[in-house]
Amino acid sequence: MDRYIIDQNETLLNALGMLNRLPGDEMTLFVVDSDRHVIGTLTDGDIRRALLAGSSTASPVSEVTHRSFKSLRQGDIDIRLMRQCREKGIVMLPVLDSEGRLTKIINLNKTRAILPISAILMAGGKGERLRPLTLETPKPLLEIDGKAIIDYNIEAITSCGVTDITVCTRYLSEKIIRHFEKPVGGVTVKCVIEDKPLGTIGAASLVDHKAGGTTLVMNSDLITSISFEDMYTRHADDRADITVAVIPYQVSVPYAILTTDGPQVTGIEEKPSYSYYANAGIYMISNELLDNIKKDERIDATDFIQQAIAAGKRVVFFPINGTWIDVGSPVDFRQAAEIMRHHRNMSK
Repeated sequence: MDRYIIDQNETLLNALGMLNRLPGDEMTLFVVDSDRHVIGTLTDGDIRRALLAGSSTASPVSEVTHRSFKSLRQGDIDIRLMRQCREKGIVMLPVLDSEGRLTKIINLNKTRAILPISAILMAGGKGERLRPLTLETPKPLLEIDGKAIIDYNIEAITSCGVTDITVCTRYLSEKIIRHFEKPVGGVTVKCVIEDKPLGTIGAASLVDHKAGGTTLVMNSDLITSISFEDMYTRHADDRADITVAVIPYQVSVPYAILTTDGPQVTGIEEKPSYSYYANAGIYMISNELLDNIKKDERIDATDFIQQAIAAGKRVVFFPINGTWIDVGSPVDFRQAAEIMRHHRNMSK
């Protein structure tokens, strides 16, 4: 981190040398006083403007330091401020302690947010509809455009600053455990094994949950562009116990449908379409509720949510605006591969 720190008495020439050694999107220095308190930031643009205004390369950086800078406080990360900074084009965002000293630097191109949550990915299924592809490879490890399906999700989660990630596995578990012997997205992923099938959410009972916290629980075999940042914000703003990610689902009836009152026909509609929200297999759940799942209890997420509703808990939904594919069949697998190839080509 020292390579980003410069004393306020250093010259602009030395600052240019330091900036020249930094990666292109990280060319920001944090100017400190004699007690290492951050007093401002400095970029090559600041120096260029100062030189054009008459400063010399021997001038101290304190003369051109940008003192009205954005920062985060250690232990009190403001995800809304992070978003505002990203939208303004700020890349390097400092985290300061209570005395104003630099403790961390966040590259907003790499870390979209720092969400105060844990994550559990369910990866125990056999993927029978994708056989023979899944005879020797668990579905989450099938590769799409050169990357395991589950790694797309892990990397999306880690980009939100989440470091407590657990994968629950059963079928070919040894291969998933071996896969995560190396960090993904810079994070060491933990694995737990279901000794018996526990449904689509029962394995959450095998993971310890932080008191008062929130956990992202999701299927691992999804390809999605969901914003976990937006989903968490909705969950927190609504003070929800459970937030369910949903996708629009339309049902078209190929017949004329009657509305009736007893034996009387009160209306008729030709080939109507009905719109619904379908469960996307992604949830934000309060740890208090997850702690209610009994050890080794088989339970599906839909039953878990129904129980929460019956108990008067606050359950809300979050529509996914973007890509969502449940990679459950060969057709889905091919579609996901095509979408990821398209995204890769668009980013070139």
